[in-house]
Amino acid sequence: MIRRPPGPKNYLYLSNLIGMHSNRLRFVQRLAREYGEINYAQIGGMDVYFLHRPDDVRDVLVTHDRLFTKGYALQQAKVLLGEGLLTSEGALHQKQRRLMQPAFHHERIAGYARTMVELSEAMMTRWKDGAEIDIHAEMMHLTMQIVGQTLFGKAIFAEANDISESMDAFMRQFPRLMNPLRPILDALPLPGTLRWRKAQGILDKFIGETIKERRATGEDRGDLLSMLLSAQDAEGDGTGMNDRQVRDEVMTLFLAGHETTANALTWTWYLLGQYPEVEQKVHEEIEAVLGGRTPSFGDVPKLTYLRQVFSESMRVYPPAWIIGRRAIADVEIGGYTIPKRAIVIVSPYIVHHQAKYFPDPDKFDPSRWTKDAEQTRPKFAYFPFAAGSRSCIGEAFAWTEGILVLAAIAQRWKLNVLPGQKIGLLPMVTLRPDRPVRVRLEEQSESSALREREPQLA
Repeated sequence: MIRRPPGPKNYLYLSNLIGMHSNRLRFVQRLAREYGEINYAQIGGMDVYFLHRPDDVRDVLVTHDRLFTKGYALQQAKVLLGEGLLTSEGALHQKQRRLMQPAFHHERIAGYARTMVELSEAMMTRWKDGAEIDIHAEMMHLTMQIVGQTLFGKAIFAEANDISESMDAFMRQFPRLMNPLRPILDALPLPGTLRWRKAQGILDKFIGETIKERRATGEDRGDLLSMLLSAQDAEGDGTGMNDRQVRDEVMTLFLAGHETTANALTWTWYLLGQYPEVEQKVHEEIEAVLGGRTPSFGDVPKLTYLRQVFSESMRVYPPAWIIGRRAIADVEIGGYTIPKRAIVIVSPYIVHHQAKYFPDPDKFDPSRWTKDAEQTRPKFAYFPFAAGSRSCIGEAFAWTEGILVLAAIAQRWKLNVLPGQKIGLLPMVTLRPDRPVRVRLEEQSESSALREREPQLA
């Protein structure tokens, strides 16, 4: 008999399934609190192991990564993402990653940096001193424009509303992918099913038409799409991607690059609003480093405190809060044998909030990210971009975007989070706020950043 970690009983074979689907984060938190860093639950007929020790995270994501495939939810996500990097496996995944890697080289990201700042500047031309806005909606819109410009080489303002609504519909329906009854639900004309189908149709049409247009013209705009269309696998069979493969990778990049960064930025503004002393240090560093000029790619390594702030924000609210894998063979981890076909869950949110690695874990404290402080913790106590061969290919892009957007905005504005808001967590495939995050805009009119800055847009 296989020895299993401690875990909850599964009354009538339904209690754990109901708990997981009612609020996945709350369920995973309860298991960690009641049964420790390694625990087990049977959910919907599946054996699920929850591993929250840094060494076990390393073993799942790095040491034994070839003994795992993507988890159940992302396997089901192929209905939208196809065989993109998030969902593909084995040789196909390796080939696609090789083909896409050049698009995320240092030189390419340096080229994207100007677009990130220019679109941030364009967004701020709409802002008015004293106005109240939903900063989550603003960050969603901004990151969608950044992805559109860097991925497609064009603004997507005309399609923005339809695309944004489609993305939101997909994200809100994502939990149903883990529901064993999904095939039945998909066959019924339920409101959620109809929204799902409409969203998928809009996204497929937009991306398909863009690929078709670019194939027809053969134009190289220096964007990600141009690279995907022209990429050749020099280390493999020498072939490139067909239109379906390009579509799958574009859909994946569009979804991941838009959603996760927008959430990370939103949570950062929200946290800065709770910790005015941290916010003041951010403004002081930006003034000292930039001296009133527009931020650029070369400033990213100089904005050290801002990077600490963004790091700490992704510790408190990791956008990708849960990572699932399925074992393809028996594997020994943490003193237990995880059997073939079992599901393994590692949660950045749970690990990031363990007091043994991060004392007073609910406190927002950027000083945790000095070099000396980082050396006191196990490497895999922090993994907001996953790790190993399936780590986020756009990690450097995300760091650059996050730091430059924060710098460009904070240089000109103070975002005052309106009091009395009870912002909760909405744990879907990403970790969203459960409601609009309202802020009052305060223009930094006395800042030399405004007195000295030069206009960037015609």
